[in-house]
Amino acid sequence: MPQVRVPRGLRTRLVVGFVLVTALGALTTAALTFHQARSAILEGVQSSAVHDLRTQIDSLAPDLPSDPTPADLRALTLQLDRAGGSRDWRTAASFQDGPLVVAASAAPALPTQLRSEAAGTTTALVQRFQRDGRPWLAIAVPVRDATRPAARPPLMVFASFSLAAQQRDVDSLVTAARAGALPVVLAAILPALLAAGSVLRPVRRLRSATERMAAGELDTRTTVTGDDELADLGRTFNTMAAALQRDTAVLRDMEARARRFAADVSHELRTPLAAMTAVTGLLDEDVAAGRMPPETAEAVGLVADETRRLTRLVDDLMEVSRFDAGAAVLTLDEVDLAQLVGQTLALRHWQARVPVDVPEGLRVRLDPRRVDVILANLVGNALRHGGPQATVRLWARAVPGGVALTVTDNGPGIAADLLPYVFDRFTKGEAARTRSEGSGLGLAIAYENARLHGGTLSAANAPDGGAVFTLTLPWNRP
Repeated sequence: MPQVRVPRGLRTRLVVGFVLVTALGALTTAALTFHQARSAILEGVQSSAVHDLRTQIDSLAPDLPSDPTPADLRALTLQLDRAGGSRDWRTAASFQDGPLVVAASAAPALPTQLRSEAAGTTTALVQRFQRDGRPWLAIAVPVRDATRPAARPPLMVFASFSLAAQQRDVDSLVTAARAGALPVVLAAILPALLAAGSVLRPVRRLRSATERMAAGELDTRTTVTGDDELADLGRTFNTMAAALQRDTAVLRDMEARARRFAADVSHELRTPLAAMTAVTGLLDEDVAAGRMPPETAEAVGLVADETRRLTRLVDDLMEVSRFDAGAAVLTLDEVDLAQLVGQTLALRHWQARVPVDVPEGLRVRLDPRRVDVILANLVGNALRHGGPQATVRLWARAVPGGVALTVTDNGPGIAADLLPYVFDRFTKGEAARTRSEGSGLGLAIAYENARLHGGTLSAANAPDGGAVFTLTLPWNRP
């Protein structure tokens, strides 16, 4: 059975909350009004009945003898029954706690509690009770002996009558309260919608401005009206946006200056490095021919190694500067992937050290030079950092939409704190290896080359140890 999705937005919650508060207020008002009206109706009937019964007794009691007989009491109750009028009450009389004497065939309905309390009272008593599921009112009125006013009243007159008419009035009040509450609740929806709209309008503006800023439009500002808390929030957002735009502009300018500096330095170093490389090449020939003393030959070898390392660093910096300037371009060609992998390893004399599993006939459209750079960096890192007895493997497989090449080793893997930054510039496997053979730019260049192809390059640690680098390339550059 499909589930009904209940809207949970702020607008819905505001409207529902407003309507609930209105409904609660309407119900509370209706309940208080009902209670007051019900009390007024019942108390009014009660007071009127006691007054009328007392008036009738006061007019008839003087004619009673001081020691009335049952016949006298029956005559009294008969006259009182006739005086009930619309109340249609039934009365009974008891002299000196004797049995009830009635004029009708049946005694009036009287609750036991009222009978027991009336035995010792000197004032009128009333009690509401239920009879056959309907409300009734019972009254007990003591009648004093005029010759002995200080003595306990010897005569007690009881009366009871139905409150059905008053109950109908109360039921009408309940019906009216229910009928009036529903229109109030329905009418509250419109002001609730208007109030929610006025509250959420600045929130929507803030959300729209935040989305534009997230998209890179740092000059975005929101319109602020009013002096409430939401207006203060809007002004705070504008202040934050201005500070962010200013700081971002400063950082971008500093980054652009740093990139230009690296590019300029790299370009200026290429000419003297070319000369140094030529000179160290000649010196290497002299060393190889044995025309130099051992101490000099060792120094020449050190200079030649450092010159080559510096040349690679400058070449890497130049490559990075081209990525930063957006000047890096692809020279695409459809190549056999197995042949390209074999050439990459043979060029660096790694074919004997790296087992390869690449299906024959797997042809991909890519830039051979840039993919060669990626694979050389991945395999070279695995051989250098996997340990003296490192076993490096490279294999390829077809995946949906392209091909994936994976390079693994059985070394110590990548430190957990370094893994998220392994493709950042100048990141090295060991912080202490500041004079390592690598420049710290190899993986960053490999990552940019993969991205230039529309592919991905990821790094992870294998469950059983060792690093795993996966290059994914599409069949065709999008």
